[in-house]
Amino acid sequence: MLSQRTIRSANRAVGVGLHSSERVELTLHPAPPDTGIVFRRTDLPQPVTIALHPQAVVDTRMATTLGAGDAKIHTVEHLLSACAGLGIDNLLVDVDAEEIPILDGSASSFVYLLQSAGLQQQAAPKRFIRMRHAVEVRSSDRDGEKWARLEPHDGFRLRFAIEFDHPAIDQTVQDYSFDFDMQAYVRDIARARTFGFMRDVDALRELGLAQGGSMENAIVMDESRILNQEGLRFDAEFVKHKMLDAIGDLYVIGHPIIGAYSAYRSGHAVNNALLRAVLADPDSYDIVSFADAADAPAGYRDTLKAAA
Repeated sequence: MLSQRTIRSANRAVGVGLHSSERVELTLHPAPPDTGIVFRRTDLPQPVTIALHPQAVVDTRMATTLGAGDAKIHTVEHLLSACAGLGIDNLLVDVDAEEIPILDGSASSFVYLLQSAGLQQQAAPKRFIRMRHAVEVRSSDRDGEKWARLEPHDGFRLRFAIEFDHPAIDQTVQDYSFDFDMQAYVRDIARARTFGFMRDVDALRELGLAQGGSMENAIVMDESRILNQEGLRFDAEFVKHKMLDAIGDLYVIGHPIIGAYSAYRSGHAVNNALLRAVLADPDSYDIVSFADAADAPAGYRDTLKAAA
């Protein structure tokens, strides 16, 4: 059986929120089978829990934000990307502020936290969303069209293309394809950092965003170049970070996906709209499990070996 997975023991990190700049303490706890990934605001007079679901996304400006009533948790996508990358199905995430800490701006610190806690197989079948036919959403803004699509594929394949018309980005790989497995995710995707432009800082901060951003947790660019002294971690870091975000955004649906995701200039809003479109069309997908792990797509088989 291809089994669900949680962590063996609790683990903790302290950092700041990218947008709020508040100090945040994050604690990850094991969770029983079929719990899913559940976030809990522990700083409120009555702790509030928020389970993953596309309808729980209440804001997509510069991050994916979950909400329940007046309680919100911002910037969940990097942690969710790490959970998807390591095959974590069940997890309780305690946070004592309104935002997940940004740490180094990638998913690699969350990968380290989860791996340090240990990966634990559970006695319940892992459930996947398997695409039966294509679903696509499109949107336009002043910079042009953007779109995202999910379609049938025996595995989890992603292709992402970006276009920013900036000299530093134009010199890098801007169209990247990735066939999912855990080792490849950790090596090729998880270390890609978020990025931003100095020209946007003042406007974002007037909106209450990017208050905690710095070259310690983001790639920062002026009008022509990267300002971080160390430069890029790899040539495709910009498009890989957009793919990292997409992996986290897609995991909001609550299960790993068997299908092919492709996108052009997509972001948190379009990714969430895509999930809502999938769930609005029950004929577009099945929920499947694998009694024999050998029947699962290769990338998922390899991922589950790591917790054996």
